[in-house]
Amino acid sequence: MPRKILPRAYFQRPTLQVARSLLGKYLVRRNGRKTLAGRIVEVEAYIGTEDRACHASKGRTARTEVMFGPAGVSYVYLVYGMHHCFNVVTERVGYPSAVLVRAVEDAATRAFIDGPGRVCRFLAINRALNRLDLTMGVRLWVEDRGERPAPSLITTARRVGVDYAGSWAAKPWRFRLTRGQTSKVKSAGAREKDRKRKLEKKEGGG
Repeated sequence: MPRKILPRAYFQRPTLQVARSLLGKYLVRRNGRKTLAGRIVEVEAYIGTEDRACHASKGRTARTEVMFGPAGVSYVYLVYGMHHCFNVVTERVGYPSAVLVRAVEDAATRAFIDGPGRVCRFLAINRALNRLDLTMGVRLWVEDRGERPAPSLITTARRVGVDYAGSWAAKPWRFRLTRGQTSKVKSAGAREKDRKRKLEKKEGGG
């Protein structure tokens, strides 16, 4: 299957739907002549001003303004003065929601990169990429390479570090591909190649 940059309509869907479906997609960063890619294996959803764990619950500010804008745009912020976190804005304009990418696998080496700060360091994502339109395929975008992880491989859990959010802290809005299985989910193209190899073996008498 050809690689496809995810369009705005993809991110305009309900946030929980977007979050689940981002597992197995690729976050791609073009930095000068170098292109890096991370297969998304863990995300968290943040939904609307009523979600006490969502930055937008504190209102519309200079920092959160991007969340009130169009879907498919990056929201990059700094925590503890040193760690960048990458999110993609979701849903309709005026309803502030986003998905945080918490972990990826290096597409080249399959190395597991855990934690939003490490993800941003690996892909050289910083505040300069805040408010970037991810649907344009310039510098940073999300790519579909044909993977469709089985629902049985996806686990849910509470979001990390949001105990201050009261009952909202218990929402199972963290989604993760099961460790040990993340590298075993094959793309449609890989499955087709396997099928052809098996046919060739049968035809060749092997």
